[in-house]
Amino acid sequence: MQRLLISAALVPVALLFLNPAVAQTRQRQGEPLAGQQRAAATQQDHLVPVATFQQQVTGVTVSEDGRIFVNFPRWTEDVAVSVAEVMKDGSIRPYPDAEWNAWRNARMSEVSPNDHFVCVQSVVSDGRGSVWVLDPAAPNTERVVKDGPKLVQIDLASNQVKRVIGFDETVAPQSSYLNDVRFSPDGKWAYVTDSGKGAIVVVDLATGQGRRVLDGHPSTQFEKDVTIVIDGRELRRPDGRQPMFNSDGIALDGRGEYLYWQALTGKTLYRIPTAALVDVNAKADQIAPRIEKVATTEPVDGLWIDGQDRIYLSSLQDNAVKVLAEGRITTLVQDSRLRWPDTFAQGPDGAIYVTASHIQDSPWFHKDWVRKDFSLFRIAVPQEATGSTAPAQPRR
Repeated sequence: MQRLLISAALVPVALLFLNPAVAQTRQRQGEPLAGQQRAAATQQDHLVPVATFQQQVTGVTVSEDGRIFVNFPRWTEDVAVSVAEVMKDGSIRPYPDAEWNAWRNARMSEVSPNDHFVCVQSVVSDGRGSVWVLDPAAPNTERVVKDGPKLVQIDLASNQVKRVIGFDETVAPQSSYLNDVRFSPDGKWAYVTDSGKGAIVVVDLATGQGRRVLDGHPSTQFEKDVTIVIDGRELRRPDGRQPMFNSDGIALDGRGEYLYWQALTGKTLYRIPTAALVDVNAKADQIAPRIEKVATTEPVDGLWIDGQDRIYLSSLQDNAVKVLAEGRITTLVQDSRLRWPDTFAQGPDGAIYVTASHIQDSPWFHKDWVRKDFSLFRIAVPQEATGSTAPAQPRR
């Protein structure tokens, strides 16, 4: 992989300013579309709805055999299903079963948190026959439920829970919020972002032991000079506070050599050699100097790396998916339906999947929901933009 130690310049792309119905009418009448208008129509065609949901969705993953899984965090509302498989008709079924999804806020004293989903933030297929569920166990991103934080491995062949790796307070302390996870290609390590306190959690999958790395380091903390602007206005809570999200998006290159991350309230993309993270004898002052600044970006939530080491960025301010490659950031697709594009996954055919979580429309920032058309989209990325149609695991 080429070293990406650059300050990326944002390359604007004029997109989606033409009503598609108008574009179709002009084409029927034989009126040629201008270049920008043709680009807009083409980009709308790229964004294909897969499913819509009644509850707020964040995570998505696609297994090596094309099965799609999503999760619904227990944030502003209680949820009936935390993890689900999306069926071919767009419906969902609780996964792996109803019992694992039986937690309810009103039944906290009745349902054990160590073997039920409490507040799931992420689902990730490892490309090795399993789907993993990351449960920070902090409803409304507030207090962590004791014995709740965990990483759950589900076997795709049997649809049965294979393993539960629980995290104690040394790994998931109060104020933490385990956010997203990536797995090393050899299946030995898991890397997790903590967007609450700000850290990277490294998990030895052989022993189940996790440890916090870069805990409180500036690279895992929100950037004080960054303000999130949505719909032309600063995003603020009803009491005037700005959201301050720490390390959130995470990506791993295909060889498992470099881990990438970024604070959501930030505009700096970082990376570090994974060799520095898995060295259990390395001290903090030995790990931090190995961090590299990759690019100056913008506030983004999800990250993804494809087969050509192109880095996908979920642009929450622009309702867009952007790509960092060869020192430039370009827009892949921009669409008003992409309200807070949240998490990426890639299917075995190379297509990119992305959720729209509508965080800016939630009661966190309004008295009630403004919009609730939570959706999962598929983006048919051209072959030259993905570099491969291999299963998802090599792209982790």
